[in-house]
Amino acid sequence: MTRRVNRISPFNITSLALGLAFLYLPIVILVIYSFNASRLVTVWGGWSLRWYTEFFNDRAMLDAAWMSLRVAAVSATVATLLGTLAAIGLARGERFKGRSLFSGMLYAPLVMPEVISGLSLLLLFVALSAERGFWTVTLAHTTLTMCFVTVVVQSRLASIDRSLEEAAMDLGCDPVRAFLSVTLPLIVPAIVAGWMLAFTLSLDDVVIASFTTGPGSATLPIRIYSEVRLGVKPQINAICTMVIALIAVVIVIASFASKLSSSQGESAAPL
Repeated sequence: MTRRVNRISPFNITSLALGLAFLYLPIVILVIYSFNASRLVTVWGGWSLRWYTEFFNDRAMLDAAWMSLRVAAVSATVATLLGTLAAIGLARGERFKGRSLFSGMLYAPLVMPEVISGLSLLLLFVALSAERGFWTVTLAHTTLTMCFVTVVVQSRLASIDRSLEEAAMDLGCDPVRAFLSVTLPLIVPAIVAGWMLAFTLSLDDVVIASFTTGPGSATLPIRIYSEVRLGVKPQINAICTMVIALIAVVIVIASFASKLSSSQGESAAPL
């Protein structure tokens, strides 16, 4: 039989280059122009850190950035806790009554348009006479991101051999201690990856936050959107560059955590 050799054709290289350029060239241009000394966004005036300095002197932007970081951290933590518990219930309780309804309601935000989710949450908070601000945005982002954490942790639990827990219980551990001693260390990388994913999604959200926020509690994406509507300022490029850098760091850490989780799963798999 003739051996088939896969070669990279010029067409494939061109398609890949065009695809990468379409995705990342605008981001590269934004990062470069964040160091532009000119006040005009489209006119290059030399290299400068002027707009980064202006950002750190802009009290409104700093308050919005701090608001976004607090909302992202709190909502990601709560979503990770609830999402992990939900994943454990789905992975370890295959036969409990109402499982299909529970999983369907849990995964609904994955396919639900954010406009509908944001509007429904707004109506809920209005009906409860809740003052919109930090906590309403945090609850909304927790609702949005919990399902993503559940998917990540549940997929990790599905790849773990349950005979490891059974062996621990045969050696004298009760179910809770067996889970804490055997299963939990194996799913910690997935939990960390889920937290980072939830943090990134919360930090990046505009639609749901715009429905659930109130006066004086705007997040950074909302603040940027309102500034851009009046015209793009060079300062916006600097802010977006710092957000891109932060999200890139989070994604890299989450990627390493996911790889660590996969390697631990392979080592824990029975031979």
